[in-house]
Amino acid sequence: MSSSKSFNSSYIIGISFISALGGYLFGFDFAVISGALPFLRTQFALTPVWEGFLTGSLALGCIVGCLLAGNIADKYGRKPGLIIAALIFAVSSIGIAFSASLTYFLILRFGAGIGVGMASMLCPMYIAEVSPAEVRGRNVAINQLTVVIGILVTNLVNYFLADHGADSWRWMFGLGAVPSAIFLIGVTWLPESPRWLMKSGQPDKARVILNKIGSPDFAESTFKAVEKSLIGATKQSYAMVFEKAVRPAVVVGITLAVFQQFCGINVVFNYTSTIFESVGANLNRQLFETVAIGVVNLVFTLLAMWQVDKLGRRPLMLWGSLGLSVLYIILAFLLQNHFPAGLVSIFVLLAISTYAISLAPVTWVLISEIFPNKIRGVASSVAIVSLWGAYFILVFTFPILAKILGAYGPFYLYAGICFAGFLFVKAKVKETKGQTLEELEDNLIRH
Repeated sequence: MSSSKSFNSSYIIGISFISALGGYLFGFDFAVISGALPFLRTQFALTPVWEGFLTGSLALGCIVGCLLAGNIADKYGRKPGLIIAALIFAVSSIGIAFSASLTYFLILRFGAGIGVGMASMLCPMYIAEVSPAEVRGRNVAINQLTVVIGILVTNLVNYFLADHGADSWRWMFGLGAVPSAIFLIGVTWLPESPRWLMKSGQPDKARVILNKIGSPDFAESTFKAVEKSLIGATKQSYAMVFEKAVRPAVVVGITLAVFQQFCGINVVFNYTSTIFESVGANLNRQLFETVAIGVVNLVFTLLAMWQVDKLGRRPLMLWGSLGLSVLYIILAFLLQNHFPAGLVSIFVLLAISTYAISLAPVTWVLISEIFPNKIRGVASSVAIVSLWGAYFILVFTFPILAKILGAYGPFYLYAGICFAGFLFVKAKVKETKGQTLEELEDNLIRH
């Protein structure tokens, strides 16, 4: 890009990080269950079915949250949706800490899922809409970075709280109110998405924000491109998502969202204790493994942020899906034959690193950028609802499958799914790096 169309990097990164604090809370709610499960099994006398449902109840809330976020984001803007998500996070964290029964816990965990679902859709979409094409992949990956920081910090806190008695799980959940409050304060400072402002008939406000994001030439060229993309736009509805012109992009978005979950890695995050218990690891070792997973996840997410705008989305997705397929076969063999926990740990961490540099961030980047401006809100909602539906199925079925087949059995299934995902990406996913959202709309939809 020429200097005449330069952009304000520090401002863009600042608002991207603030928005991405929603990702931190996503990571917190996602990871806290792993450390709490050994205590919750005793507290609520969980069977495999109830353990799966308790873990997956977050995903059911996420589905509702995505549907709410899609409507709120299109009607009132991205910023109000982020504020509501922050409030839900704070209230649910405190409520879960005081749960007196399994029913009460499940209702509040479902409520927390509404906040996670809203943030999982709104944060990447907001960042994509305020970021220039040259750095959009990296900036959307900031959201994944804060997710993995949330996972790591939560796992560390869980590890140190685990020795504080049977009620340790209450502190694990209750401490989520702290980052929720920080996120809420930060969101009040964010500008509204200029693309949403233009779509809602507020072009003057959009120009002001675009001029903060970049130079006058950058602001003007972006304004004209967005204006052109919105010609003929009407009120969004879910029926528009399935129109013939946009159907290929929607099919790709939904399939990638479902694949990111059915690839199986989230059973490693959520059921670390179950996997390592199957090879004889004690509780302290199980919780230590969650910390190791968090560290590796963070390191390779940073690598993904560095490479996603250089190598591109498609090569990372191809490499990641094929690599996971091979690693799962090896991991299943090790678990099946009761190899030592140390060796199992190596291949668990290799699988985590492969996922963290490929499917984890790149799926969110693609979902945030492949849909046209006029349906981005509802199309993103449909894709991410599909993602959370797949997540629920994954985490609900794992304890049941592990009881029937052994902890190793499901990993053979996940290996097959990853290979099928590799074939789909190879056949259907096009490269998107370096193109503006409007150029992508023109290239992927109109042609």
